[in-house]
Amino acid sequence: MECFYMNWCLICLTAAMVVVTSGGKMKIVEEPNTFGLNNQFVAQSSRLQAKVSPSPVSGPQHLHRLAGRCYNYIEAIYKYVFCPFHNITQHEQSFRWNAYSGILGIWHEWEIQNNTFTGMWMREGDSCGNKNRQTKVLLVCGSSNKLASVSEPQTCVYSLTFQTPLVCHSHSLLVYPVLSEKLQKEWDDIEQARYEELVTEQGYNKQLRDVFEEAGLLRRAQQHKPEESTTSLTHLNLEQCTQDFEQQRAEIERLRSLLTQHNISYETTAESGQDQRKPAPLLVQDQHDHGDTGFIADLL
Repeated sequence: MECFYMNWCLICLTAAMVVVTSGGKMKIVEEPNTFGLNNQFVAQSSRLQAKVSPSPVSGPQHLHRLAGRCYNYIEAIYKYVFCPFHNITQHEQSFRWNAYSGILGIWHEWEIQNNTFTGMWMREGDSCGNKNRQTKVLLVCGSSNKLASVSEPQTCVYSLTFQTPLVCHSHSLLVYPVLSEKLQKEWDDIEQARYEELVTEQGYNKQLRDVFEEAGLLRRAQQHKPEESTTSLTHLNLEQCTQDFEQQRAEIERLRSLLTQHNISYETTAESGQDQRKPAPLLVQDQHDHGDTGFIADLL
């Protein structure tokens, strides 16, 4: 009984010393419960805070069963937790007072190349200098679902390899079968236009991305609101209309003078009551020497 009492006193004394040396409040490092974020048993100030919400679950239907699960991987003193279609977190397992515990990425979108899903991108993780941490997850064939390896090929850009039997079939990561009939038809039309050289390579890639965005495989780029024009399209009164007319007429005279100065002639013919102006051929040297004259004749 006496030994028990002495041991209990020692435990109490040690706990008191810890509280005193830590300034009264000890920081709780969150473990990756509830997908590594927003653990309800941890104080709000100590939880990992995501910058954005995960994108909706998308891609091959047979991979959707991975949603809601998490897979651990330990390397050295770090524990990585990958929760497909949700997030990736990293936890330093040490006794340092400032041991790192953070988010390496939130589920964002697929990487697609040549009609194949080549990776899952987890973006908008914790801040890292002037950018945010992000992770690419490679899906490879394996006998069981497990996180196989983690690396950091670039600073704050991570690469994870996830093994799963769900991608062992040769067609398991094809993009075309995932699309609706409507989007498959659109893709067929885009490929036909490319074959007939009716669209540039840049236009082809843009149209294809539009299809993938509509399917929810890629996150839509944020559209910037166009700046409102400060020029009024209507005239408030006759005086303003007259002023605008005089300004336009002065600009036309200036352009005519510029054409004459560079020996560029134009003819005016009347046909069906319309005034048509036919520009003379523009010499190559004029295009190079006077960059603003190439389109002037068209305006007149």
